[in-house]
Amino acid sequence: MSAVAVDAAACSPVDGGVVSVLPELWVPEARQWLLTSSGRVAADGYSWMQAVHWVAGSGLYEPRRYRSHGPRAFGPTTVWIAQLLTDLSPCRPGIGYLMRRTGLSERAVEYHLAMLRETGLLAWRVRGTRVRGERARASEYAWMIPLEFDRALGIRTSGEGPARRVTGIAESGRELVAKLARKAARKVRRPRSRKPATASRKGAAGASVTAVSGGPRCTPMGDSPAGVSGAGDTSFPPESKLARGASKSPTQKKSTNKADGRRRLNKVGRRYQLARELTEELDWLRGCAVPRIAWVARHVADAGWTVTDIRGWLHFRGEATRVRRGSGLLAVLLRDAEKILDTPAKRAAVVEDWRSAQEAARRHRIRQVRTRTERFDGDWQSPTSQRVQRQVAQAFAQVREAACGGHERDQGAAVDGVGQSGLLELTEQERQEQQDAAWGEFMIGETTLVEGALAFGRPVAERIYGAELVFRVERLMSGARSSLMTIGRR
Repeated sequence: MSAVAVDAAACSPVDGGVVSVLPELWVPEARQWLLTSSGRVAADGYSWMQAVHWVAGSGLYEPRRYRSHGPRAFGPTTVWIAQLLTDLSPCRPGIGYLMRRTGLSERAVEYHLAMLRETGLLAWRVRGTRVRGERARASEYAWMIPLEFDRALGIRTSGEGPARRVTGIAESGRELVAKLARKAARKVRRPRSRKPATASRKGAAGASVTAVSGGPRCTPMGDSPAGVSGAGDTSFPPESKLARGASKSPTQKKSTNKADGRRRLNKVGRRYQLARELTEELDWLRGCAVPRIAWVARHVADAGWTVTDIRGWLHFRGEATRVRRGSGLLAVLLRDAEKILDTPAKRAAVVEDWRSAQEAARRHRIRQVRTRTERFDGDWQSPTSQRVQRQVAQAFAQVREAACGGHERDQGAAVDGVGQSGLLELTEQERQEQQDAAWGEFMIGETTLVEGALAFGRPVAERIYGAELVFRVERLMSGARSSLMTIGRR
């Protein structure tokens, strides 16, 4: 018999729906494109899944005959991936997408896609590209029904090429098509990794194809299908383990990596935790990268320092008032800190000094706020205009003069008299000390001494503290009452 005759005999169905000789499924890479494929394009995912179940149950494809690695057979995992592809329109599955849906590795996903192409079930429309410097593009596939499927089931088609359409089917193939239709309509579950499902297949001289999964989907309330007990796969622990270990459940075990319900940090985790706390506590570290701060503070973090210990060390070491680069300044300030304060007692002493200084600064701020409140929150407020202030000062001087009974003297003489008496009481050394004290208060925002002298008039204040200091104090007092100016310390 010639080769053509053998091929015709192998592809023609006989009575009973049994195929006498089934051809081997194998499509080389050159014929895995849509234009070169011998199969036809599936009209929808339902008809395509019929061909997928037929290939899975026929046993005509053996991948290990063409490669020495990868899956051994067209099994449930390949059918499951094919079912995922029916949800994509167009069929453009990315490797990462299939990895997330299946939980398989990249190599395993590529193996199963290659098996679908080698059996003629998939054909490339556009092949994906991976170019350096550009984003990878996924391949686009077409659902194909192999030519062997049509021949085995006696399906008649019309037309040429992948665009062929079905025109009829032989009587012997209707029963098998009905079985494949029921399998295609049923969703395939994720295959179990411990006990992979097996499909009973018959060889080239065998008969019809059986189901892909080796057992039923679920067990009915009554008898199990095919006379198999539904509890046959259930395993119970031996009684020796239940005697003492009934209360010991795997779900009751506590992880050794957790302490007080939290994950125990390793060395790197402690560095990052300390760096995050430093960026939140120190204003001049706001905006710095946490990984860089963790690298800068790695030595003190490994020595067991806390953020409070670092605050105490920075107070002892001295902080800069102007910071250009926070991470660089922190690296300089923490140099050899773990060697100097090498014991917890030394760190505790430094922290105590820092807290004492914080308390003293807090009391000083409270005293300043109380003094400023008593000065500016009264019923009477000093005028902002300098001309009005001079008039008010003259009016107060006249009131004081009237209280003393000196109506015959004018305002200038009264002011000069008060000023001369004040000047006679102070020596040159005392006046210099008063000026130094007033300048020191003015540098920290206090104007109590100069304001007290201004109560007796501007000439008296200028003779005691100088015209420049009096002018600056008046400017500061007028600006303190404005809503556009805020006086304070950083």
